[in-house]
Amino acid sequence: MIVLLPPSETKRAGGDGPALDLEALSSPELHPVRAELIDDLVGLAADRDASRTALGLSAGQDAEIDRNAALRSAPTMPALHRYTGVLYDALDVDSLRGASAARAAARLAVVSALFGLVRADDPIPAYRLSAGSRLPGRPTLAARWRPALEPVLSGLAERELVVDLRSGSYAGLGKVPGAVTVEVVAERADGRRSVVSHFNKAHKGRLARALAATRSEPSDAAAVAGVARRAGMRVERQGDHLTVVVPA
Repeated sequence: MIVLLPPSETKRAGGDGPALDLEALSSPELHPVRAELIDDLVGLAADRDASRTALGLSAGQDAEIDRNAALRSAPTMPALHRYTGVLYDALDVDSLRGASAARAAARLAVVSALFGLVRADDPIPAYRLSAGSRLPGRPTLAARWRPALEPVLSGLAERELVVDLRSGSYAGLGKVPGAVTVEVVAERADGRRSVVSHFNKAHKGRLARALAATRSEPSDAAAVAGVARRAGMRVERQGDHLTVVVPA
């Protein structure tokens, strides 16, 4: 089983790994797109106004542009430890130990706007690029990633069950045929439901933690739902789609 996570806008600074080496990353089929995007971001960083517009930054966030300028020389750390924020707080991978930590490293992966599919231990630097960013004079990131990323994701799905926890814009970078998909809804006392926005990430982080740590090997959506229920989550299943129901 592989659990696909979205990245986060926020990322830990620094790292104790060597500078970025594409050959050290998994999925070498993605190296050409990765290299092009790194070149684009490093070049764009020389023009702060253009960078702010393309990346959706304010003048107070120029440190993010500096990160992009240093992509080739900045220290790296494992991808799963690079990302921060609500989902990753709920996942809390640092607290996993022993076999649970090993299972998390094997099962968790991130689909990144800069690197495509990265596995938990892939060493990456801090950067700023979102799935919705529009780099000047370039096609959309979805148009650039789909031809390279979809075959990789399809190959993954042929070998293992994929549980796709990505948000819409990151799911748009590459489809995964046959993946188990998940949404989170809030239910009011009268039974009315609405899609959860911000806290959607926290509940998906809880589910990712349960799936990462479980000793079982889920092979279909029903088994994934079972893991979630054992973790105390209320889950409904319709085919390969799961709905996590939380109180409003």
